[in-house]
Amino acid sequence: MSDSDSTHESPPSLLGRLLFASGLAVLALRNLTNLDGRIAYAEAKGVPLADRLVPASSGLLLGGSLGIGFWKLPKLSAASVTTFFVGVTPVMHDFWAVGEDSRDEELTSFLQNLVLLGAAIAFFKRAGQN
Repeated sequence: MSDSDSTHESPPSLLGRLLFASGLAVLALRNLTNLDGRIAYAEAKGVPLADRLVPASSGLLLGGSLGIGFWKLPKLSAASVTTFFVGVTPVMHDFWAVGEDSRDEELTSFLQNLVLLGAAIAFFKRAGQN
């Protein structure tokens, strides 16, 4: 690690930001291009106002991912991604409340979102140090 890597004057790794951001942007775009399906799934999970919340949360994820990738308004961007995962993960991937046939898939999705939430929190903390 060089001296410049240990300071907080430069943005986090470009490769790390681009990998994180591009994955999240693709997820958001998939939601937005299949809104009817995503809304139906959210409604089946009991999400109120799914027809408004699904596009809004997908937009939040898309905007946040782009901001992290380009390191523009990074604290707001990381907060947007964090908010998405905090709101979506326990509602949409409630592995504890589904049948045995869906439990493994929901647990995997829950844990994947938890990992992404951790990364978003790390970006938030780093953005606050710039």
